[in-house]
Amino acid sequence: MASLNDHYLKLAGAYLFPEIDRRVGAFLERHPEAATRLIRCGIGDVTEPLPRSVIAAMHAALDEMGERSTFRGYGPPLGYSFLREAIAAGDFADHGLDISPEEIFVSDGSKSDCGAILDILGDGNRFGVPDPVYPVYVDTNVMAGNTGPRRDDGRYEGLAYLPCTADNGFVPEVPDTPLDVIYLCFPNNPTGGMITRPQLRAWVDYALRHDAIILYDVAYQAYVRDADAPRSIYEIDGARRCAMEFHSFSKSGGFTGVRCGYTVCPRELQARTRDGEPRPLHGLWARRWSTKSNSVGYVVQRGAEALFGADGRREVATLVEHYLGNATLLREGCAKRGMDVFGGTNAPYVWVRCPDGRSSWETFDWMLEEAGVIITPGVGFGQCGEGYFRISAFNTRDNVEQVVDRLGALEQLTR
Repeated sequence: MASLNDHYLKLAGAYLFPEIDRRVGAFLERHPEAATRLIRCGIGDVTEPLPRSVIAAMHAALDEMGERSTFRGYGPPLGYSFLREAIAAGDFADHGLDISPEEIFVSDGSKSDCGAILDILGDGNRFGVPDPVYPVYVDTNVMAGNTGPRRDDGRYEGLAYLPCTADNGFVPEVPDTPLDVIYLCFPNNPTGGMITRPQLRAWVDYALRHDAIILYDVAYQAYVRDADAPRSIYEIDGARRCAMEFHSFSKSGGFTGVRCGYTVCPRELQARTRDGEPRPLHGLWARRWSTKSNSVGYVVQRGAEALFGADGRREVATLVEHYLGNATLLREGCAKRGMDVFGGTNAPYVWVRCPDGRSSWETFDWMLEEAGVIITPGVGFGQCGEGYFRISAFNTRDNVEQVVDRLGALEQLTR
């Protein structure tokens, strides 16, 4: 009989969002008439159509695929040069950052890359994860065997949890003990918090001091509105020697159903072999992708390229402003009703303290039953998320206005 990867058996019963779906399904079995009234503000999925420039580019690329003279088969495993060059120019050179196209690796999204990176990192690393945290960071480490068993408090032995609380502005503080790999995500999912330049400087200094690697997730980079806030970790001197950066077109260009993103792996970034020899990650990351993937389809990559054109930039800005407008309505609506609210300014997520001393899942069930609104319980993101819930601004304006009205109609809303 074939053997299992027993590390999967250490995982919690269900990933956060399937558990939400299970509870919503059970609710609808009891109240089938409520199906048309439900408003989903839980999972961060976009609602607005793809930009017109993207659609036009993908149509043109599809037409190419219909002719023998312009047909494309297998593409370059690390991404077509036209997209890598557009990314290097639009996301980096235009902002004064020196990232070459060869340091950009196109993939189907930052979620995949955050787990795939563990393929080239050895066992025995000391991993640090924020708490609350995007669950993928934790679960992929469990799957890879980088943790011990799951404890009663929901945390895994072997991981260093970095508390993110209202007291520290939901930005983890640099620890006193050395870590080898640290996950950071800003603008933050789930709290909507944003790191300052001095705080990011401190993390880069820490990584350089301890020969650590920062896995910096900037999936929500397009939502940064604070002119003083860093859009990229490479704005910090020395970051090329200690950081990889994960990008996504899902929330900027509406690519959640199209799937495209990229990771930056600078040539200077190194890790040590078992014998203590420093080796560059760049070639190993390229080897990993060349072996395990044929990258993203040509039609999709042409669509992603269009996001960097003049029309595409304007359309992305319009999408971002729409969702940030939703976040403002949600933030102000909750605050008006006496709730403690965070985020929603440089990020499309609003992080709210649960009212009346309720737990996160109690608040989830209460909002579902009484308001027909699906939110995300904060405890699903980690122990420090208990007592909070996340509202996603990815929705239509009409739905968001209805959510605000329904929140106002709930009784005993404030603590």
